Amino acid sequence: METIQEQVITLPRIGDKAPIFKAVTTQGDINFPEDYKGEWVILFSHPADFTPVCTSEFITFAHLESKFEKANCKLIGLSIDGLYSHIAWLRTIKEKIEFKGMKNEEIKFPLIEDITMSIAKKYGMIQPGESKTQAVRAVFFIDPKGIIRALIYYPLSLGRNFDEIYRALIAMQTSDKFSVATPADWNPGDDVIFPPAGSCGVAEERMTNNDELTCEDWFFCTKKLDKDTILRDILKN
Repeated sequence: METIQEQVITLPRIGDKAPIFKAVTTQGDINFPEDYKGEWVILFSHPADFTPVCTSEFITFAHLESKFEKANCKLIGLSIDGLYSHIAWLRTIKEKIEFKGMKNEEIKFPLIEDITMSIAKKYGMIQPGESKTQAVRAVFFIDPKGIIRALIYYPLSLGRNFDEIYRALIAMQTSDKFSVATPADWNPGDDVIFPPAGSCGVAEERMTNNDELTCEDWFFCTKKLDKDTILRDILKN
């Protein structure tokens, strides 16, 4: 009787320290997260070089890199392909590929070589149910202290939503800066959620004598937070 052993994939969790690694990239060697102290990082994986969905994503990330840079966020890509494959693919993207009007896009952020899959395994990017030889489309949001704040996983066939990736980044930075939460579909300029009341007295005060808050009930209070205030305090000039 055969024994079937399922491979256990350990995923880093929200609130964990980002697993450390040293890597060769298209922009030189990096020591992560040591080299990125004080900055947000989006570490993302893709299945393979010279594939169409990945190509569309890299053009988009390259086009948006300066936007993420203004939000104090660095981009780092990863796949299990080799360095020379990476270089040839990125050169092809710049010289030959156009997508949604974006062309001549140069990928300046580092793309990690991970032939041994050691980094991909540390971050749970190899999921055998999807593929044993390719990394899924993982996205890790890592804060300036090297803590994982959010993660999103996509299957191989599904290209990522970059508006959502950027929205999530700005929302987390807004929560940190202003000690608030952000409701469903929040974007800068929308009302934010004020933390729930911790006592009956505070709850009553909020409901009756607080002009700053709009309370539907004691536990659901929102307040205005001006878009210009958010962007002024978060984004670099």
